[in-house]
Amino acid sequence: MHLAPSLFISHGSPMWALEPGLLGPALQRLGRSLADVIAVVVVSPHWQTQGVRVAATAAPDTIHDFNGFPAPLYALQYTPPGAPALAAEVTRMLVDAGFAASIDARRGLDHGAWVPMRYLKPDADVPVLQVSLPHDIDTAGALRLGQALAPLRARGVLVVGSGSLTHNLYEFRQHIRDPEYAQAFADWVADAVRRHDVDALVDYRARAPHATRAHPSEEHYLPLLVAIGASGANEAATLIEGGMTHGVLSMDSFGFGLPDGNPLREAA
Repeated sequence: MHLAPSLFISHGSPMWALEPGLLGPALQRLGRSLADVIAVVVVSPHWQTQGVRVAATAAPDTIHDFNGFPAPLYALQYTPPGAPALAAEVTRMLVDAGFAASIDARRGLDHGAWVPMRYLKPDADVPVLQVSLPHDIDTAGALRLGQALAPLRARGVLVVGSGSLTHNLYEFRQHIRDPEYAQAFADWVADAVRRHDVDALVDYRARAPHATRAHPSEEHYLPLLVAIGASGANEAATLIEGGMTHGVLSMDSFGFGLPDGNPLREAA
């Protein structure tokens, strides 16, 4: 069994489901190269809970957890099988790692999970389960969460942290377009990821340019730390270029431990 990679995917606005941009086709190419993946575990900021919850739904629903978007967006469905047995195992792993983790037998897939998965695995033929993001977790805790999930990769389970590299929704909704600050933050993150400077990425609030403007709240940044925690210190990082949408939402994403010969296999 090949070691499955870990990914950080910027999902930006829900409209990405209808507007692939640069990132959608890149993920499609990546997904076709990951034929050995047996299941996908996704951590999304759109499921925040007390402690950690692990979805054990056998047939997860598509959750349209957003309002005010065009009608075609609400018609989209993504219905992969769930993985109840794997969910039980993931829960035990998290408990052993010191997390207060429990099963959720009813949870579907929010847009932080199903939108990127529609590009990565459009046939919905690979089991997908979500792991929640504790509402009080910090960057160091998100890193530990990823480290607890890392052993799954040796069994062919893809670990995905789905967030947004920049996520100032106030500016997005107010039609404030200032891509220079967002790009400066995205460039800083990409450089830290390339150098595997985990300390800087954990302490980004103090070190990165425009950190609090790029992330007024942290929940969309934290999945990056999950993906990095699930990666190895010697694994190459791959920048998956996504461009800048709406002038403030960077769609740049990262792959860790992508296999040789992968179509995206260029170091960040």
